[in-house]
Amino acid sequence: MIKSMTGYGKADYEDKCLRISVEVKSINSKYADISLRLPNSFSAKEIGWRNLTMTFLERGKIVLSLTYDRKDAVLPPQTHINHALFKKYYHTLQSMAEEVGASPQALFQLAIQFPEVITNTNQDIGYKESPHVFEKVIQTALKQCDQSRQIEGAVLATKILAYLQGIKKSLKKIEKLDPVRSNAVRKKLHESVQTLIATHAIDANRLEQEMIYYLERLDITEEKVRLVQHLSYFEEVMKGPQAAGKKLGFTAQEIGREINTIGAKANDAVIQKEVILMKEALEKIKEQLQNIL
Repeated sequence: MIKSMTGYGKADYEDKCLRISVEVKSINSKYADISLRLPNSFSAKEIGWRNLTMTFLERGKIVLSLTYDRKDAVLPPQTHINHALFKKYYHTLQSMAEEVGASPQALFQLAIQFPEVITNTNQDIGYKESPHVFEKVIQTALKQCDQSRQIEGAVLATKILAYLQGIKKSLKKIEKLDPVRSNAVRKKLHESVQTLIATHAIDANRLEQEMIYYLERLDITEEKVRLVQHLSYFEEVMKGPQAAGKKLGFTAQEIGREINTIGAKANDAVIQKEVILMKEALEKIKEQLQNIL
């Protein structure tokens, strides 16, 4: 199964007491880079919800945002200003401004915006509900994000398979061209050897060994066979039940090695054109794999 690491999910919940909203955004990343934006009252749940996010989405740069409002609040909003902390920030900024000769005009506005200077406590007063309600909403948003990843993955899979078919098409052309190339190489080598034998005294056994070695270096049969196997395995992994972006990446590297070796050993202009087309298709596959889970 092909899944993209790009996805989006959103879930809302509302009852007579609460209004909850959870939003999940995901883009590609080599590792699991999870950022949770939660109200301060849920700090103790962060580790558990981070693990929950990883269970659903596995890998990627993921941002989960949770907001909620209490509809049954009976107390008016309570704003607390930490005077001591504000003074500490203000005097520190004032001292720094004097050292560099900067204007102190905006220091008040800057200091009042520092973390924990002004806090609003009305959201947490009197709320004793179990956090399972929040977790259920989070799970719904994560499922939606995962579904959007599957949809995006299907689009990527179509593109990758098209590029894979391009490599197969070029390989079939090379298989048809290779016998012609091999015969031409053998003919040219035979003519050169006959000319050499006629003009120089050469050890026939030694010459035969060198010819065999030279012909083996030009033979691309093994590379063609391995390339067919790698392409088949790549397609098999794509259609498997598990997300396997890294496995596909490693297989793409093996495909690249065989293509490079064919190009190096073939030493033929027509075959080189097909090798270039295969390399181009493989690079496009690698670009798509960067966003595959």
